[in-house]
Amino acid sequence: MKRLCLLAVFVSLAACSTFAQGTGAPQTPAAIPTSKIAVIYSGDFQDAKTGIARFTAAVTKLNSEFQKTQDDLSATAQRLRQQQDEITKLQQTPTTTPAQIQTRIDQLDQQKKDYQRRGEDAQAAYQKRRGELLRPLQEDVGRALDAYAKSRGVTIVLDGSQVSIIYAADSIDITKAFIADYNSKNPATAAVTPR
Repeated sequence: MKRLCLLAVFVSLAACSTFAQGTGAPQTPAAIPTSKIAVIYSGDFQDAKTGIARFTAAVTKLNSEFQKTQDDLSATAQRLRQQQDEITKLQQTPTTTPAQIQTRIDQLDQQKKDYQRRGEDAQAAYQKRRGELLRPLQEDVGRALDAYAKSRGVTIVLDGSQVSIIYAADSIDITKAFIADYNSKNPATAAVTPR
């Protein structure tokens, strides 16, 4: 029992001396940097009326490139609806045989599958082209925002379109000012040069 008490006292002393050695001399507190925070809403960049003009131009170009594909898909969808209506009428006509109706249903099903595949291919092509057009522009806008913030002494920019912000004073929202600055320096007709 005596040995157990001595062992407990020894462990306690060892722990106290280790704790005392770890604290050492008082440390000087690190200087707290002065920070200036701003908020931006990047979702507003693509607003057709008040956003970055180059985004609007790029999206307009993208949509025009895929307009024929969209028109073809819309026309095909209309034809499929008409064929479905014709099948419904055939089913109500007593002179039509079940085999005739089934043939039309099978044809329609195949056309629907083809339409779906074409739609998926068009969507994939659209997304790929969208990335090709917008990625360099997004990178350019990112560099411009970085320079804009640095030139105004902003140390942190929070994107309210990406992060939930409960409250931000209007005075720290730089979205409109940045868009105006970017549009004045980067006309919509100018090409974006990848870096």
